[in-house]
Amino acid sequence: MDLLSYVEEHHLYRSKCINLIASENIASPLVRKLLSTDLGHRYAIGFLYTRIYRGCKYIDLIEALTSYLLRSLFKAEHVNYIPISGTLANLIMINALTKPGDSIIALSVMDGGHSSFRECSLVHGVSMIPLPFDHKSYNIDVDGAERLIRRVKPRIVLLGASDILFPHPVKELSHISREEDCIVAYDAAHVLGLIAGGRFQDPLREGADIVTGSTHKTFFGPQGGIILCRRDYSETIDHSAWQLVNNHHINRVAALAAATCEMQAFGEAYADQVVRNAKKLAEALYNEGVNVLCSDIGFTESHQVIIDVGKGRAAGVSNRLEEANIIVNPTPLPWDRYEGEASGIRLGVQEVTRLGMKEDCMESIAKLIADIILERKNPSEVRCYTEPLADNYQKIHFCFNTDDEAYRYFYLEYLVKELKIQI
Repeated sequence: MDLLSYVEEHHLYRSKCINLIASENIASPLVRKLLSTDLGHRYAIGFLYTRIYRGCKYIDLIEALTSYLLRSLFKAEHVNYIPISGTLANLIMINALTKPGDSIIALSVMDGGHSSFRECSLVHGVSMIPLPFDHKSYNIDVDGAERLIRRVKPRIVLLGASDILFPHPVKELSHISREEDCIVAYDAAHVLGLIAGGRFQDPLREGADIVTGSTHKTFFGPQGGIILCRRDYSETIDHSAWQLVNNHHINRVAALAAATCEMQAFGEAYADQVVRNAKKLAEALYNEGVNVLCSDIGFTESHQVIIDVGKGRAAGVSNRLEEANIIVNPTPLPWDRYEGEASGIRLGVQEVTRLGMKEDCMESIAKLIADIILERKNPSEVRCYTEPLADNYQKIHFCFNTDDEAYRYFYLEYLVKELKIQI
């Protein structure tokens, strides 16, 4: 009973929070129900229609449909949905396309790059060289990157980031990368849903050979990873995936297909509202007196807003926000000395957008955040306003069924009744 109580309390708790973690989202009832099917008990080892295990005839149909839906949505020549996380997608790509001793250039963690850039390259014996970063534009320094590519001639030029406010210069760097025989890759983990909705950038059309990503951030599917690529790389990517993943969680694949259908139907409107909400939140925070990055260039074009709360203060500020039921994460900024001395707070509006919040709510949220950061109120006072705001937004939008409560744990009440009877 303790376990079920903990789960029930978690759902109740997060339903009363303003959830602004930039790498999370909430899945629709349809997606969550597919995650609970018998598919989650099964293996489907091997390639489509040539499985090692028997009993996969319907799994093959599900996976063929999933592949078709994803290729259509992203206009991609090839899709691999085998990775069960975005980090694993990066590892599969690096394993497929490099050999020990090669080099990759990508953004460092301090400049917003994901830790997997560094860790995955180390696993495969590949050197990761930091891309030059322009603090003012909060983007890759194109001139510096061009000089680095010519000098180093890396195997992979990896664009994209974990902290990403603006589209990256894929088109600008793809030409020089081709000249130096480099593969251009793009980590779209954070912005995959915005790309699907046509509201950020289109890396494959801008010159990227490969796009890796997560299916659970701005793309509102089950937790997992994905790789989109040109046909030239399909075979080596697929073989690398099966080298590293024995069980790719087929229930996740079915849930991903459902989320892809939702994205096809509602993705454009959703992505547009996400960006509008992010811009409004940034503007409102700035007007409250909070130090929001990139105020002179429009704050953001993604789902993210990044604020500077002062040297080494981010951990403490994020804890006080959590006490006020506002869930965020600290992040290092390029001018911090090291990761542990984070001065940044990263916000993401994709989850609250899916709950139906619009620009007026962003102004309310900004005031509550500013009350904590500027120490105008204590967390318990702010929480008195946070919970009623969250309570007004408990339905999932941009999906086919908007009747179920967003944070409801399906059928938990029946499980509890059955256990009580058994006990």
